Amino acid sequence: MKTLKNALLTAILLVTASTFTVAQNQTFWIHADQVKPSKQADYEKVTKDFIEACKKHDLKDADWTTAHVNDGTYLSITPIANMADLDKNPLAPLMEKMGEDDFRDIFKRFNECYDKHGDYIVTLNNDLSYMPDGLTLNTPGQDYRKWHFLYVTPSNSQALRAKIKEIQALYVKKGAKEHYRMYHSGFGTMGEYYLAVISAKDEQSYAKASEENDTLLGDEGKKLFSEMFALLDRYEVKTGAMRPDLGYTAKK
Repeated sequence: MKTLKNALLTAILLVTASTFTVAQNQTFWIHADQVKPSKQADYEKVTKDFIEACKKHDLKDADWTTAHVNDGTYLSITPIANMADLDKNPLAPLMEKMGEDDFRDIFKRFNECYDKHGDYIVTLNNDLSYMPDGLTLNTPGQDYRKWHFLYVTPSNSQALRAKIKEIQALYVKKGAKEHYRMYHSGFGTMGEYYLAVISAKDEQSYAKASEENDTLLGDEGKKLFSEMFALLDRYEVKTGAMRPDLGYTAKK
């Protein structure tokens, strides 16, 4: 963020509802900061200072949550109804109360923590996800995350979607205990992918649930996943966690 305009844009992208039930095919604007290994503590410190400023000045209509990926990326996820949502600036009252110089200083400190950051859009697909108790981003006690990226070429995109539906149907038939949310890449992403996100208490809980799920799905599951992998251009897995301590909820 080399200008105040860019700083404001990034700040806007932090604003997101911390808990809500997701409508079908909800679109999200993602802001990613690739933080330097030596600067992660500084990044978290300035984030917490920013949160304290929001609390001090009682910032309204601006809730956000933060996810931390094991490669050093911090993600801010904003649900949007349409592109017009990006024109709103809920942080304008904060800049007015803090003063422009102090507001600029906060984002100058953010800038010192990374050289790469960017924005893109993904869509959460209700009809491809498996959460039998209701599709939601709120998973209390399960802050651990496993992100499965299923990269695909345009020629195999529809076939992959159909195969994901077959796998979902098997989960339903077997009453699988492992739940997942399925996203589809959109504007701003490099290449097309589907993304399965799984929540768990920790790595051990995830591994145990995954092993039990494989056993439950049996040979039928092995066959479907083998057919799915044959359609992929690339497969990538990332690990991380939600960070409630880096989030902010406005007073009602």
